[in-house]
Amino acid sequence: MTTHDDTGGFAVGGTLPPLPEDWERCLAVAAHPDDIEYGTASAVARWTTQGKRVTYLLATRGEAGIDGLHPDLAGPLREGEERAGAREVGVDTVEFLDHRDGMIEEGPALRRDIVRAIRRHRPEVVVTGAYTVRMVAGVVNQADHRVVGLAALDAARDAGNRWIFPELADEGLEPWGGVRFVAVAGTDRPTHGVDVSGEPLERGIASLAAHAEYTKGLGAGAFEPRPFLTWAARRGGPALGVEAAVLFDVHQLAFEGPPPWEQ
Repeated sequence: MTTHDDTGGFAVGGTLPPLPEDWERCLAVAAHPDDIEYGTASAVARWTTQGKRVTYLLATRGEAGIDGLHPDLAGPLREGEERAGAREVGVDTVEFLDHRDGMIEEGPALRRDIVRAIRRHRPEVVVTGAYTVRMVAGVVNQADHRVVGLAALDAARDAGNRWIFPELADEGLEPWGGVRFVAVAGTDRPTHGVDVSGEPLERGIASLAAHAEYTKGLGAGAFEPRPFLTWAARRGGPALGVEAAVLFDVHQLAFEGPPPWEQ
């Protein structure tokens, strides 16, 4: 089994199961440009190589992310970096919701926007970031991350209910209840992993490297893409019994097969 230490990290005493990959379409939902690139993009690179279609949905354009650059300039710059990073891992559809960076409000407006995207793209899998107060290794999570992660989880179920946001039917968007599970990255309690050894990790590194201006704007708080992502993936690898892995907490939206009381 996987055990946990007092710092909020995890120590491996066995192996986690691989994240299921018997699906074709995925929607990755994040708060800011670069959120997906801090690990998840390496898994995305593996999936697109398999022929899966992955779409990115960003709640903001990251306009408040560079201290020395006015939001009117930072937003377009970070949008461009996100599109470039997405291309490195085989993603050609990147959408932005234009919620205010740093001030994303929890509530039905955000959930409706995510439901709209789910009904339009009809993913079988939704990937998002941790919505807990603490992330892996006990690091405090940022407010936008928490709000968007939980909204994505709720929207994955709301998308299949025609009586939640019924106004979307007027846009020609019928309910979509085909999301099998939501995979949450960056948690300190992972349940599954994705092997990103070799090329997927290299492409993930290139994806984060595309955010060069943003990274430079972080100053002393920046992480160099190659050493950081290599360290993170190799830290996760033993949990899956491989060299390098990205780990997720998988939330099933329905029972796989017969429910336990019928088995």
